[in-house]
Amino acid sequence: MSTFGSPGQLPSTKPVPPQRGSFPLDHDGKCEGSLPRECKHIMKSYLDCIKKVKGVNEDECRMLAKSYLGCRMDRNLMARDDFKNLGFKEKSEQATPAKQSDSGETGAKGELRSGMHRRLRLSLHGSRPKTAGRHSGRCRSIWTTSSLWSYSDTLPNLRIGSHTRVIFQGFTGKQATANARDSLAWGTRIVGGVTPGRTAEHLGLPVLPTVRSAVEQLKPDATAIYVAAHQAAAAIEKAVEAEVPLVVAVAEHIPLHDMLRIHSILKSQSKSRLVGPNSPGIISAVGRCRIGFQPLPCFTPGRIGIAAKSGTLSYEAVASTTRAGLGQSLCIGVGGDIVPGTDLREALAVLEHDPDTDGIALIGEIGGAGELEAAEWYAHSLVMEEDVWLTTAWQDSRVPYPDRITKVSQEFFETNSPSRPVVALIAGVTEAAGRIMGHAGAFTIPGEPEAKAKIAALEAAGATIVDHPAKFGNALKTRLEASGSVPTPAFRGDGLSSQGPGGGQFRQYHTATRRPERRNQSPVGLSRQQHRHLYVSEDKCMDLIRETGEINCGAYSGTGPRRLLAIGIDRSTRSPCILASPDAEEGTSNGSVRRYAFEHKTGLNNLVIGRLASHLQLSQKDSVVESLRRLVKSLATIFYDKEAFFLSTHIVERLGEVKVVGARFGFDDAAYRSCGRQADLQKLRDVAAEDASEIEAEKHGIVYIKLQGAGTVGTLVNGAGLAMNTVDALSGHAANFLDTGGKATSETVKKSFEIILRDPRVRAIFVNIFGGLTRGEMIATGIIMAFEELSLSVPVVVRIRGTNEKEGQRLIAESGLPLYAFDGFEEAAAKAVELSTSK
Repeated sequence: MSTFGSPGQLPSTKPVPPQRGSFPLDHDGKCEGSLPRECKHIMKSYLDCIKKVKGVNEDECRMLAKSYLGCRMDRNLMARDDFKNLGFKEKSEQATPAKQSDSGETGAKGELRSGMHRRLRLSLHGSRPKTAGRHSGRCRSIWTTSSLWSYSDTLPNLRIGSHTRVIFQGFTGKQATANARDSLAWGTRIVGGVTPGRTAEHLGLPVLPTVRSAVEQLKPDATAIYVAAHQAAAAIEKAVEAEVPLVVAVAEHIPLHDMLRIHSILKSQSKSRLVGPNSPGIISAVGRCRIGFQPLPCFTPGRIGIAAKSGTLSYEAVASTTRAGLGQSLCIGVGGDIVPGTDLREALAVLEHDPDTDGIALIGEIGGAGELEAAEWYAHSLVMEEDVWLTTAWQDSRVPYPDRITKVSQEFFETNSPSRPVVALIAGVTEAAGRIMGHAGAFTIPGEPEAKAKIAALEAAGATIVDHPAKFGNALKTRLEASGSVPTPAFRGDGLSSQGPGGGQFRQYHTATRRPERRNQSPVGLSRQQHRHLYVSEDKCMDLIRETGEINCGAYSGTGPRRLLAIGIDRSTRSPCILASPDAEEGTSNGSVRRYAFEHKTGLNNLVIGRLASHLQLSQKDSVVESLRRLVKSLATIFYDKEAFFLSTHIVERLGEVKVVGARFGFDDAAYRSCGRQADLQKLRDVAAEDASEIEAEKHGIVYIKLQGAGTVGTLVNGAGLAMNTVDALSGHAANFLDTGGKATSETVKKSFEIILRDPRVRAIFVNIFGGLTRGEMIATGIIMAFEELSLSVPVVVRIRGTNEKEGQRLIAESGLPLYAFDGFEEAAAKAVELSTSK
């Protein structure tokens, strides 16, 4: 615990957390610039300000806030961003009391900002030097000061290592057993596990019947959950109830609403941190601790931290940094779920303060604004000095993220260097509008940034952008050598080969030379909204609305402006939200979309309908506001009862009320596939509107999307992130997106070839495989089987890397088939394009 501004010895036990907006009033210590016990009076007065007690004006509140800051209580330091979130502006601005942010800034997201930013930057003694050595200028710790205990206080739990005691839930299952054997052999300190109703021994370790009994007897620091998706939410909840510090859930297809319920629990406590779901897990190469299913042969102890949404892209980054002689420190797989337990911003914050990490690889993709928030946090970390913002660019939340970051970078990046450089990759530039790109969370809804906006924000924040994970090693080496934070010989500490040029300033290092233009730039209207496998026709959407309330629904007559009203997910607050825009015709980057987040547990109890009507530019007539209230209530009922993930409507004001003139609903198919719930929705599925090849692929566990345009290269890739990145790199030449899944088999590969070849546009096939769980020789066998059984007449380019890559490459070379085998990605992609375009 930091002693900065401390009033004395802190109690050995954690105090009872106060409610947000309140402060402990029993401080008897001496305050800076104040008489003893004066802090008590200041805090009481400041509490009146926050409660907007009658007779208290803004100037008084501002002065009280400054006096309160002067007290510098270790538990209750009010940071500048809290000052703004509580409704006040800087005196230099035209100050008027601000309303609570519609975007939820004072909710869970604001809590994270005030908690994490304050602990990581604002409350730390001293400022970062302009140039930092290997360990110089680092903040004291990641858990220094907090005004209240919250979920953000669990960030330190991500710091795993050789000390970490791990248990397995579902310990005696087949997958958990195989994983535990490998992890034990690698050095992970597994101390036992849990199998309900059993007390026994497994792999020479104790098996206990409940998580609580395992916590009491084995004292674990972390738990790995290896149970099926329909049991995973209950397993996470039991781990949180037992206060296991780190909970790692790797399962895919956990129903969204189950996870929203879990997040409402997580936000109410400060003991347990969740990684996942739909994640490869977390691994410390330095500490030999694996909690997940990462391919161990790829990892080498070193100095690079990795935070990634995609498993396969992170494995490629691991291999690249190993080849460059850098190795890895801590790798956090945040996963591709819609609402992960740990996001990229939080992972970046942990890696930035990890003493074993010198550089960071950040891997994002479409979906949510986590990458922008990570960029904002990274830029904040470069311009903070003694609790004070050094620029006013951040104080205007109306400025878009990339523009705000650019202003900061122009003022400060030339004279300030981060202690840990960041190299980033964003997958999904060539996004298929209206589709989910493999991962559950890989889609964009109105108001969320597209991939290009994320790239621009990270570049503006000082990160180097690469267009393929194989380039991480050389890019990070260049950044580290340029900063001088690590001597050049340290790059080759493991005796590994070093490839590529070194040296040079990072600002001149740009590798994304083939970043493609997005082909589908048309606005994302209701007919092209996102869906998660299950969607229904507009007529059925209207019927569902009518069934839940007296709502006027009908065709659009062409009279009056259409507005957007929807219920979706605010991924920053990890909660549902209402999305509203007075203009329904703009695309996903619609700047007029405003979010009104609400807690999954409590629902819409506190929604101010008048404020929503005002933003939608509806009249304030009682009949209009009341009809809007009924519609919002109807959508909320459908959202909960049918387990939707996005409900979108177009509305107009007509004859003194709100009328629905368009609707597009997306439901979480995982509720049915994993748990057997919502079976009635399956009957509403509009199969006739879907592509027959995509339906066939779905039956075999393959995610296949036929892309629009004149693409002639069929793609076959394992892993959603790598599949998105492959399509991006082909710069408009890809005919499809195809993810075989992380556990592709020879039969899966053969079926993928069949589906790709149904598209008459395909003139060449590009197989891009990075073997994590998928072994290289298995993929090679599937390719050879496809050639022999399907009589392929189009050329095939094959790139196999990762697990058993040498054996896979050998099988391809010795097959005698007309295959083009490559080790490097760029050469393979260029050859595929050449073959597909040659006459």
